[in-house]
Amino acid sequence: EVQLVESGGGLVQAGGSLRLSCAASGFTFDDYAIGWFRQAPGKEREGVSCISSSDGSTYYADSVKGRFTISSDNAKNTVYLQMNSLKPEDTAVYYCARIRGFDVLLLLRLWVLPGAYDYWGQGTQVTVSS
Repeated sequence: EVQLVESGGGLVQAGGSLRLSCAASGFTFDDYAIGWFRQAPGKEREGVSCISSSDGSTYYADSVKGRFTISSDNAKNTVYLQMNSLKPEDTAVYYCARIRGFDVLLLLRLWVLPGAYDYWGQGTQVTVSS
């Protein structure tokens, strides 16, 4: 059974940091990329970052570049999202999801599309106070 389990969310003041984890199981981790999305109340789900488990290619939304860092521990089948310099507008439920590990150019186009992912975690709440 494919499972993606997020953890690490919480309440933090603006300027603070959090590290989210996404523990994956039930599939061959190296065959997939893992993406992070977020959804704030009343807004569409937004792609935040993605990492290819096979070659380590990473992708970021412009809104988080320079503040968030995605990484992968393939031995633990876990993907992390280190979030620094957090802003109130980062407040959302954060989800990780699985996408087939396409080549770099194709993943570059697909990673921001929620419909390209086939399994999702349950989400973890991140709240940034001003």
